[in-house]
Amino acid sequence: MATRTGPGGRTLWFAAGAVLLALLFAGWATLTALGRDGAGSSASAGAVSGDGSADAGFARDMSVHHQQAVEMSFIVRDRTRDDEVRRLAYDIANTQANQRGMMLGWLDLWGLPKTAPDREPMSWMGAGHGSSHGGGHGSSHGASEGGGHGGGHGTGHGAGAGTDGGALMPGMATKAELERLRTAEGVAAEVLYLQLMIDHHKGGVAMAQGCVDACRVDVQRNLAQGMVDAQQSEIDLMTDLLAKRGAKPRG
Repeated sequence: MATRTGPGGRTLWFAAGAVLLALLFAGWATLTALGRDGAGSSASAGAVSGDGSADAGFARDMSVHHQQAVEMSFIVRDRTRDDEVRRLAYDIANTQANQRGMMLGWLDLWGLPKTAPDREPMSWMGAGHGSSHGGGHGSSHGASEGGGHGGGHGTGHGAGAGTDGGALMPGMATKAELERLRTAEGVAAEVLYLQLMIDHHKGGVAMAQGCVDACRVDVQRNLAQGMVDAQQSEIDLMTDLLAKRGAKPRG
């Protein structure tokens, strides 16, 4: 691969590394689920009740949700030179790309499709947790399979970005909001990214808690609990970073 300099080059290398880590974690997740405590473990493929299970629904929906967080983090790293925000964006992108790879690996292990376009996102959470739950931001549910759009840049708006109309999953940014982030610079980009990511994390925490409450596969339920804890901690951190910039969360 030829060496590239400048923001575009940094994004290319960063994106390639995140995709590679996601693939490695997908393989690790498959081996873990196969080997954990043998065939009788609740982490085995047999523990999944089927395509309509909470485990499958969470893996699909959170994969889409995570992909947009990765995309926004790629964007802001090219829109600011602030080390604190860029380091946070790097950590979020790597963590969520890795977790996404794990969840897509589980769907492969279970022999289930990575998308369910005929199903309302978050319907696995039960009444009151469908498209109207929280957030208030649009998304597109059908873009979760595969690596998205070349690591965060390409045609369209990546996994999860839809019209400014109906909200499919809580906290997800609209196309217009992503475009604003792409054109913002410096402190303005930092503030918008932090506000969008706080919204995104709040939606992610709500969905992950749904899996903690409803998922049957131990390894996935444990991952979801880790998301709840880590993303809530990051919300607190991002709120502090906004305060340093004279701004507040949006909602």
